[in-house]
Amino acid sequence: MTQSLRGVRPNIVQSIRAFRVSDLQEAAHAAGQHFLYANLGNAQTKQDVLDLIAQQFTFPQHFGKNFDALYDCMTDPLHKSGPQPGFVIVLEQIPANAKFDKEAREQLLDIFRDAADYWGDRKIPFRCFYSFL
Repeated sequence: MTQSLRGVRPNIVQSIRAFRVSDLQEAAHAAGQHFLYANLGNAQTKQDVLDLIAQQFTFPQHFGKNFDALYDCMTDPLHKSGPQPGFVIVLEQIPANAKFDKEAREQLLDIFRDAADYWGDRKIPFRCFYSFL
């Protein structure tokens, strides 16, 4: 385990705080894990957030662009595609405005918490780091 991920539970969603994106990317690479990054700084609405995540995570064209579809893309198809080495995910600059309020932000993070639980049940590390705009 690299220094950047040492001391970080294997299945967690937490604020990025003192971590740098480049260090997390290097740690994921060194651990042989998937690194997924989405910069949501240009998003204003739930639809914007979902569009940017889908684009930056390279989801399939048929992505439903709702929270249920987001959860599905983060779990089942990946599990069915074979053994997974683990995940380090960064959601940077999640909007904090009237169109994407606290409830919407919590719903988004809950999707990633549920995905962390899903992968944790399968003994696959899933770490998600986030920041707000």
